[in-house]
Amino acid sequence: MKKIAFHNLGCKVNSYEMDFVQQIMKEKGYAVVPFEEKADIYIINTCTVTNIADRKSRQMIHRARTLNPQAVVVAMGCYVQTGREEALRDEGIDLAVGNNRKKDIARILEEYLQEREQARADKTLGGSTITDIAHTREYEEMQLKETAEHTRAYVKIQDGCNQFCSYCIIPYARGRVRSRRREDILREVRGLAAAGYREVVLTGIHISSYGMDLNEDQNAGNRRRSDLAELVEELQRLEGLERIRLGSLEPRIVTGDFVSRLAACGKLCPHFHLSLQSGCDATLKRMNRRYTTGEYLYSVQLLRNAFDRPAITTDVIVGFPGETEEDFETCRRFLEQVEFYEMHIFKYSRRRGTAADRMPDQLPDAVKSRRSAILQQLEIIQSRAFRSKYIGQDVEVLFEEARETETGLCQVGYTRDYIRVALPGEVPLQGSLRRVRVTGFLNDEVLLAEPSQL
Repeated sequence: MKKIAFHNLGCKVNSYEMDFVQQIMKEKGYAVVPFEEKADIYIINTCTVTNIADRKSRQMIHRARTLNPQAVVVAMGCYVQTGREEALRDEGIDLAVGNNRKKDIARILEEYLQEREQARADKTLGGSTITDIAHTREYEEMQLKETAEHTRAYVKIQDGCNQFCSYCIIPYARGRVRSRRREDILREVRGLAAAGYREVVLTGIHISSYGMDLNEDQNAGNRRRSDLAELVEELQRLEGLERIRLGSLEPRIVTGDFVSRLAACGKLCPHFHLSLQSGCDATLKRMNRRYTTGEYLYSVQLLRNAFDRPAITTDVIVGFPGETEEDFETCRRFLEQVEFYEMHIFKYSRRRGTAADRMPDQLPDAVKSRRSAILQQLEIIQSRAFRSKYIGQDVEVLFEEARETETGLCQVGYTRDYIRVALPGEVPLQGSLRRVRVTGFLNDEVLLAEPSQL
């Protein structure tokens, strides 16, 4: 029995796809071992969102080659999709598999193993299964039976992006928007719920675009398009599923109709990751983000009017080309005004092949680091303020794991609005939903609780 090891880099979509690859390789009879062990085959699911991600992908490829020089090293995903020629010149890679061929990995690998000697002699013949993803129009269907997480399952509902933000390489790595058929999503979620998963997170490269390429009722003569809100409404009806959580959203999808439909779905978690990137309109325009801070704030207000204390999180890029001190201060003030639950702060990283890489007025790293530190401090203040509102309140927690903490062994999980809570005790609670009373802070990131008396 051949030993196989996996390593995943990047986003939740990559994690989902890697879970699927592991699933099919297990079904084929391969023995899965930890990545740091000697294996016959190593599969690395790569990332290319930044130049740093490229470097990490190369490092893991070379790490696999070091662990076993005789192994077959397979690199999948975004790094090899966008840098095919560079990847195929990399002496650490035996086989490169693009983003629209992952479901075929078992067959591709078996064919490669049969022709291994020829492939090693001439990689361009035997070692590449990368096709032009820009013209791919079909969603690559995968069905997961289980995931790496044991209580929450990430479910991929679409791939690709049509936005072409000036800093982003992902449309070139993932192609245009391709939505998954609603019946396939429902079938997978039914199976996951039957397997004991209480919560699903809808994920994708750009889930706000879900359904834009689908015509669900062609047979009935209607050219009605399925959309994200309709998908949530369908999931709401499934038995055994307790929670539905959304991945990252674009502000423009948050309309009055969209919000009212979501608010009617009691299983939907009031946690919204509303992508921002900058709180300055001039910077947003250079980023090609296609909305203003005023429109963003209106979307936030719609959510807060429809949900009780929704947790609103976001991403912010600092040090974008041309961002002046005045632009940065405008951004900082806007972030203060919105009062987020959490902000993920990133320093702008140049990415070859993007419009932003060619822009003038690239900023030095020292400026980016200083601005990042200022926003990181603001994030700590806002996050603690949001969490503190729950002290003394009863909340529902989906418990996920036991962990040693400052107060001893605790059962740890998340509220519906994605606040991490620790309940002291040794009795395992993984997979259970319990009401607890928040008593205070365990640390900067976790609230402490006791059993609720209600």
